[in-house]
Amino acid sequence: MLKILIINGPNLNLLGTREPHIYGSQTFEEFFETLQADFANMELHYFQSNIEGELINKIHEAGRDFDGVLLNAGGYTHTSVAISDAIAGISVPVLEIHISNIYKRETFRHKSIISQECAGMISGLGLQGYRLGLQYFQDLKK
Repeated sequence: MLKILIINGPNLNLLGTREPHIYGSQTFEEFFETLQADFANMELHYFQSNIEGELINKIHEAGRDFDGVLLNAGGYTHTSVAISDAIAGISVPVLEIHISNIYKRETFRHKSIISQECAGMISGLGLQGYRLGLQYFQDLKK
């Protein structure tokens, strides 16, 4: 059974109330329950933090204990060399996820520091991007 860790970074704890016109009105916890039901053949874990160091520690842990990571680093996507280095330091694949299309937003969001260390990126498909990421890992193991 595949063991996948979903990591959400800063401000993603506000999903459901934060800018619903961009991020929707569903909390991630609600959505995670549907993912668990739809991907019952996978062991899914979820972690969210607004603190960069905690995200780095979780990425390190994922490198030891998981088969893959879906990472939405939030604003750290555009600023954190340390998170990029953490991804480079583990051997499991990491998919970069963005709920909004980062290329339709402010110019500073167009550059992802972490992309070069990730297996790929899904951007702009709402919460469904996580579902597609899980499908990627499922297909990878076939």
